[in-house]
Amino acid sequence: MANFFNITTELTQELLAAGANVNVNKISLTNMHADTSCNLDLYIEKSLKGKFYLLKSTLLPVGATLIYDDTQFSNSAGQFGLFIKLSKIDSGDDSPAVDVIIN
Repeated sequence: MANFFNITTELTQELLAAGANVNVNKISLTNMHADTSCNLDLYIEKSLKGKFYLLKSTLLPVGATLIYDDTQFSNSAGQFGLFIKLSKIDSGDDSPAVDVIIN
């Protein structure tokens, strides 16, 4: 079953909590903003182990879709959570807007 998210802030967002028991095989990221590109960080994190980046400071142009299909990680209890953080390219830009679909 797919999980769907609309991210419209520069704050770090938890997409999947550890223990959600979701099998992650593919993540689709689409920049939905009309005129603002953004950078994104996508990472997994485990308590006492730290962050492990799948994508770091990756540019997502206006209207572009990035498919990340080189992942498989355990999201069972005590394992990894999945997080995203969006960043503006320029300080004068509007807040980023990215749709995320996790399969």
